[in-house]
Amino acid sequence: MSYENILLEEHEPGVFLLTINRPRSFNALNGATIDEIADAIGTVEANGSARALLVTGAGDKAFVAGADIPEMQQISCMQAREFSQRGIRTFRRLEMLPIPTIALVNGFCLGGGCELAMSCDWILASENAVFGQPEVSLGITPGFGGTQRLPRLIGRARAMELLVTGRQVKADEAREWGLVNHVYPADQLMEKALKTVKMIMAKGPIAIRLTKEAVQRGQDLDLDNACILESEVFGLCFSSGDQKEGMTAFVEKRAAAFKGA
Repeated sequence: MSYENILLEEHEPGVFLLTINRPRSFNALNGATIDEIADAIGTVEANGSARALLVTGAGDKAFVAGADIPEMQQISCMQAREFSQRGIRTFRRLEMLPIPTIALVNGFCLGGGCELAMSCDWILASENAVFGQPEVSLGITPGFGGTQRLPRLIGRARAMELLVTGRQVKADEAREWGLVNHVYPADQLMEKALKTVKMIMAKGPIAIRLTKEAVQRGQDLDLDNACILESEVFGLCFSSGDQKEGMTAFVEKRAAAFKGA
């Protein structure tokens, strides 16, 4: 499918790559880009062969440097609310995709860009990546989930520090704080991501989908109900051919040939 502001491709069989493609504006998120991201997520979700989604930004300057400030500058309060809700809906769809999603962050990852990256399952960053929620410098709050996801990822105190100071952190500090999983040289970022994806694709597709569902739906439950959820998805695995193949392969000391059924 052809887009104006993003690129979507099947980089390898089962591995989709979504690229925010507005390098002249540091890949800033305007309304049209948000809508295209939502459409791309729907396309990936509808593809039964999809096993992983990588999300990145075009060029070597930015993943996404934020929302499109010139577009936002003159909008009304109701228009701002609607814009925020569009972004929140879209990023939530990304978060709830039933396949693993990995953000590949090179350069600036600020405001809406940080919120987009946090909506992925985890983040891989280049050594020159910079993260932050600088919205208070513009006289506004984050609008795409930053006040909610950041505390959940790095803790309330650290999140509050970044949110109310607008301070930006480099990749190593972001890793120390738990925002980023790994930091690599920029020219190794895709290679490392694909290595991780190959590890994922060697595992049972049904088990991966159910694991992600348990994590996503269980994190806001109390522990007792979250463990009940885990028991349910654990039991459900035993209705699949993948479970029988995986355990048989283990006993027979061979690699499993999972079919996602």
